[in-house]
Amino acid sequence: MSTDGDRWALQSAAYAEAAAERLGLGDDARALLAHSYRELQVEIPVRTADGRLRVFTGYRVQHKNVRGPFKGGVRFHEDVDLDESRALAALMTWKTALAGVPFGGAKGGVTCPVHELTTDDLERVTRGYIDKVEIVLGPERDIPAPDINTNAQTMGWMVDQWAKLHGHSPAIVTGKPVEIGGSPAREQATARGVALVLHDAARRCGIDPRGARVVIQGFGNVGSWTARLVAGAFGCKVVAVSDVHGAIYREDGLDPEGLAAVLAEGGRLPEAPRVEVIPPGDLLEVDSDILVPAAIGGVIHRGNAERLTTRLVVEGANGPTTPDADAILHERGVTVVPDIVANAGGVIASYYEWVQNLQHLQWEEQRVNQRLAIHIGDAFHATAARADRDGTTLRQAAYELAMAEVVSAAVARGQLRADEAAGL
Repeated sequence: MSTDGDRWALQSAAYAEAAAERLGLGDDARALLAHSYRELQVEIPVRTADGRLRVFTGYRVQHKNVRGPFKGGVRFHEDVDLDESRALAALMTWKTALAGVPFGGAKGGVTCPVHELTTDDLERVTRGYIDKVEIVLGPERDIPAPDINTNAQTMGWMVDQWAKLHGHSPAIVTGKPVEIGGSPAREQATARGVALVLHDAARRCGIDPRGARVVIQGFGNVGSWTARLVAGAFGCKVVAVSDVHGAIYREDGLDPEGLAAVLAEGGRLPEAPRVEVIPPGDLLEVDSDILVPAAIGGVIHRGNAERLTTRLVVEGANGPTTPDADAILHERGVTVVPDIVANAGGVIASYYEWVQNLQHLQWEEQRVNQRLAIHIGDAFHATAARADRDGTTLRQAAYELAMAEVVSAAVARGQLRADEAAGL
């Protein structure tokens, strides 16, 4: 039976291999890009609140660092495994290269049932993880960040544990609390990038953002902030959203701010007033102009791609569209803005936070947001220009641009011969 990690690895490899083929890269270059620089697997014994000694497995995979220190999130989830971490580390290599930030790609996590653990348990897991992987981390080596089931508090624990071992260095992680060097704009950064790309991509597709019907699958941090930003700033009509508790719809548009307030008070989406509860499986097929998958990978696949009614997909999540579905959507004329473009706002803002920490400065939120808008806009428009020039999809153009940046850096550092990059 295929695991999520297997799927991730196959999907990521398929997109990367296709880009390498189109670029005409030599065998040496392909071999270098296909392998991780380092893969670490550790055991994390924790005495949990119920008195049991539980041993969790932790991972840190570093893909490539030819453009700068490794960068990538840490997730806590039962499905975390080596294959998933490996695939997501490679994805971060391409994402940072396309975004134009001087990082490489890494990813990690702990295989643990978060819903069974107390806050104190999670703190012990976090500190245990840092104790075991700190040898490969560092402000100029590998900088973690939040991911699924981790947050600013998790990063705060990491900063503190690192300080016990190496001295105070807030640049060791990004996405941490503002009080210890975090960025005031970091919480919204990924969603802000999604919203900005959505706006520009909609106009490229001939869709007027004002009044455009938007469906968002996933109403966590990225999905909820995306809904609020596209409705508030661009006048989009968010007609349907979902999370693990259910899916809701409203023909004349939902109130994203009101929904966020319901969740903040401990409620659930289906409990929101003046909404129609719909089967979660129907959400992706709700009539829309723009669909934003913002939760987990693989939700758009061969089995449902033909039934999507949207004109534009903006990938807020990592890997929400399988290669088979990607091809189907292209044949149907549906534009897909890939994850390595659409959700790069988080790593761009992380780069700003890292720079501020190294310089012992803190920028105001407005400055971060203004720079983010320019930065991610440049990445999207470069991708769109490449796609228009070559007659390819946005995903194909994005991977080609990212891979070319990484290969060029590898040549500059002497890891590859120039003839291996002759097609760039």
